[in-house]
Amino acid sequence: MNKKLAAAVSGGAALALALTGCSDDSAKKTDDWAKQVCDDVQPQVKKIQEANASIDQASKEKNSSEEVKKTDAAAFQKISGAYNSLADAVDKAGPPPVDNGEKLHSDAVKELRGISKKYGELRTTVDGLNTKDQAKFAEGLQGVATKLDTLGKSGDKALSKLQSGDVGKAMANQKGCKRPGNTPSV
Repeated sequence: MNKKLAAAVSGGAALALALTGCSDDSAKKTDDWAKQVCDDVQPQVKKIQEANASIDQASKEKNSSEEVKKTDAAAFQKISGAYNSLADAVDKAGPPPVDNGEKLHSDAVKELRGISKKYGELRTTVDGLNTKDQAKFAEGLQGVATKLDTLGKSGDKALSKLQSGDVGKAMANQKGCKRPGNTPSV
């Protein structure tokens, strides 16, 4: 059952990597904006990847329900915090200096905060799972996996728009927004 949870959580990692991007070069102001955001992105993506790895590891080991619950809850809290920090980074940078920059900015911040909140809700759900009854625990994990799958598929349109055009090109040139090696494309 926890394998489904691990598979569903990987969709969230793809969304975190949506802030990584394309190629090419852009105007100095856009590059400066991208650098400000990207300097804060990589540590948060790393936190999300570490949390996902802990869920995956817990699903592969023969851990007790209580250990799985504790691992998953801690991972969801870590992911929630990372998405909130990503929202802070984008918010702090302000609107990118491009056409429709205000909307791109507000949509991305709103989406990142929403994702953070949803991961926080998943943590609360996991905290409330009954580990004494294996059937109920498995059923609860199934519900969490379903929510994760939905979250992973949730609209990343604002982030896609943020990483498009000149802003996406500028972000792609920043060290903090480059995709780590061996990461599947988003």
